[in-house]
Amino acid sequence: MGFLSILIFLPLLAALVMLLLPKSAAGSAKYLALAATAGQLLLTGYLYVHFDTAQAGINDVNSFQYVEQLSWIRLQIGADKLLEIDYFLGLDGLSLPLIVLSAVVMLMAIGASWNITKSVKGYFALLMLLNTAVMGVFCALDFFLFYVFYEVMLLPLYFLIGIWGGVRREYAAVKFFIYTLLGSVFMLLVIVGLYFSVTNPATGANTFNMLHMMNPANYGEESFFGWVRNFHEIFGIPARLIGFAILFIAFAIKVPIVPLHTWLPDAHVEAPTPVSIILAGILLKVGGYGILRICIGIFPDMAALSNWWLGLIGVISILYGAFNALAQKDLKRLIAYSSVSHMGFVLLGIATLTTEGISGAMFQMISHGFLSAALFFLVGVIYDRVHDRNIYNFRGLASHMPRYTVFVAIAFFASLGLPGFSAFIGEAFVIIGAFNSESVGTGLPRWMAVGGSIGILLSAVYFLWTLQRMFFGQTRFKGGEEWATALTDVTVREQTILYPALALAIILGIMPSLVFTPLNESVMRLVSVVSSFL
Repeated sequence: MGFLSILIFLPLLAALVMLLLPKSAAGSAKYLALAATAGQLLLTGYLYVHFDTAQAGINDVNSFQYVEQLSWIRLQIGADKLLEIDYFLGLDGLSLPLIVLSAVVMLMAIGASWNITKSVKGYFALLMLLNTAVMGVFCALDFFLFYVFYEVMLLPLYFLIGIWGGVRREYAAVKFFIYTLLGSVFMLLVIVGLYFSVTNPATGANTFNMLHMMNPANYGEESFFGWVRNFHEIFGIPARLIGFAILFIAFAIKVPIVPLHTWLPDAHVEAPTPVSIILAGILLKVGGYGILRICIGIFPDMAALSNWWLGLIGVISILYGAFNALAQKDLKRLIAYSSVSHMGFVLLGIATLTTEGISGAMFQMISHGFLSAALFFLVGVIYDRVHDRNIYNFRGLASHMPRYTVFVAIAFFASLGLPGFSAFIGEAFVIIGAFNSESVGTGLPRWMAVGGSIGILLSAVYFLWTLQRMFFGQTRFKGGEEWATALTDVTVREQTILYPALALAIILGIMPSLVFTPLNESVMRLVSVVSSFL
């Protein structure tokens, strides 16, 4: 068993052990979860340190590292037809930073779950199943295997929100399930179409191998499957454009982009704090990764054709999310809408089809991952104490909870893109890529870069306004003396969870090469492939 298989299935093994624990030892489940996620973090650190940055690529098996490829399903379906599905794993510069991020955020979520008392075994077992699925998505290089892990993510999230969530948890869980499942069903149709379009040159069998799907020999309209090709014949719409659009919508739901975002605020508000941490810190990044790895990687011709529209959607998401954040009274809902805005920068950066823009989009995903996790954890700290998140019900928290205020201020300043913090690097490179896009021929007008810049300004407004309303002025709480007693400052456990995330925001703001170095070669090769179609 290779490193990646251990990384993926270690939490699943922990989940199975948890389910075998007697009821009297149910409390041990959290220690098993902590050990499994800590082991994952150590393993991802090892993979990062030993990653050969010169080898990282985008569409050649020799460009991936820690590769594991085993025959999984071989089915003879005709005299000369063979169905071929492999257990195929590997890492390149796009996936490596995301598995490190996932390990960090998952460890934060375990720490945030320490006081869970309801169905402890089931809760931590579901978290471990979700952990397995997330790691599998980022490592899979066979589209069928990718889809299996992608779908497995849906089940534990549905139960984690629906059982351990807030008052409207059933509504939020069902809405999340329907949105995600809708995108997944149509994704499956495209996967089947790609399967019938792609053959393995070595065996002549149809295959789900993503690297073969990236082969330019499979870009022809005639190679795509029937019902999509009929759209081309009847309406003049390229068959590959339809496939690209369907996959984009499926991943855009996860990002999420406007107008496919409405599940996110409800899911965040009703989800328990650890699940919000995972949703914002990891699950949204699955959408961005899918657009880069699959939509752009398999359909670079269609990405070049439609990048203007992707950029427009990105700008709309940035501004719409920011204006909605300004209007919120619920602190958790404000941060949820800020995530819509900040993930809009990811789509704008991808749409530039430039090295700067795509590198900035990836950096923004990493930065937003641990910063949003910290923000949702900070909301959870105050909610655990008084079960209220209304911004106007708090005043003067700075004098009452000074350490908590420092953590919030750092997280707010880092998230709004202050120089010296990681978000500044990601957003700056996206804006640079957007300004440079027109001059290198990828076609994004510079007013899109201006729109993105306005989004940065708006993020400063809603974060600083929230800081002023809740933390400064004369101390006043809606719950009076009862709240004043309950609102104790952050504990040692809470500080331990927050320190790594905020330290990373500063470290990556000063040393962005920690992300850019392993990422750069993969991004350049991806851009070179797309550029041939411009």
